[in-house]
Amino acid sequence: MAIITRITTQKNNKDRYSVYIDNGNGEQFGFGVNEDVLIQFGLRKGLELDDELITQIAHEDEIKKALHLCYSFLSYRMRSEQEVVTYLKKKNIDEPITSQVIEQLKEQQYMNDLEFAKSYVRDKKRLSSKGPLVILKELQKKGVSESESRQALQEFPEVEQLEAAKTFIMKKASLENKESHKALRQKLGLQLQQKGFPYEIIEAALQHLPEKNSVDEREILRIHAEKAHRRYKKYTGFDYTRRMKQYLYSKGFSMELINEIIEEMQDDTEE
Repeated sequence: MAIITRITTQKNNKDRYSVYIDNGNGEQFGFGVNEDVLIQFGLRKGLELDDELITQIAHEDEIKKALHLCYSFLSYRMRSEQEVVTYLKKKNIDEPITSQVIEQLKEQQYMNDLEFAKSYVRDKKRLSSKGPLVILKELQKKGVSESESRQALQEFPEVEQLEAAKTFIMKKASLENKESHKALRQKLGLQLQQKGFPYEIIEAALQHLPEKNSVDEREILRIHAEKAHRRYKKYTGFDYTRRMKQYLYSKGFSMELINEIIEEMQDDTEE
């Protein structure tokens, strides 16, 4: 049995207290506690403590310390349960303590995976160009269940997905002026797929890709044709023509336009 001889505020943390006890061998430092624990157990000078009670106090203090770590961690933004568990593990908090802390955080409504997922989806659709399939994978990596992740994606309805995909296409199309319409369409479709947009949304969005007029398409083809000529000018006759056509066709230009440009270049050379 030990008796509390005095309680003092810790110098480096005004919310924690040092409890000194005498167990028959004179006063000595017993343990440190959070203010909440001090109040919870009614700790005061003269109170008698047995080993079981001291163990209970230490356990509760560990929970309170872990809780305060989480309050700080959660103050910056919402977190998933898995993120909090990982954070506490890095802080060397034992698993039994972590489990109790998680339950208390849920009861206090500091943590809710579904609400976290909804907030995550809203932020991603507002601040990034990511599609729903990529966002879904990111949520699952953060430990959110598939059912809650899919429920949260209702915050990103198809009409908004289409608008996001269209915005991406229009922005990219204004920057890409050295590719054929077909090549640009394929390129943007692949990029939207990589960003996590579903096939139906991609196809619908690509319908809004502006067509290049015949003059622009011809000028772009001419640039590619001159580049191809520098590469294949060492060849002659059919071999040269075949290589030119294969190269330009791979860039998405129509064979009709390719034939016209090659004939023009040959005429220019003859002149």
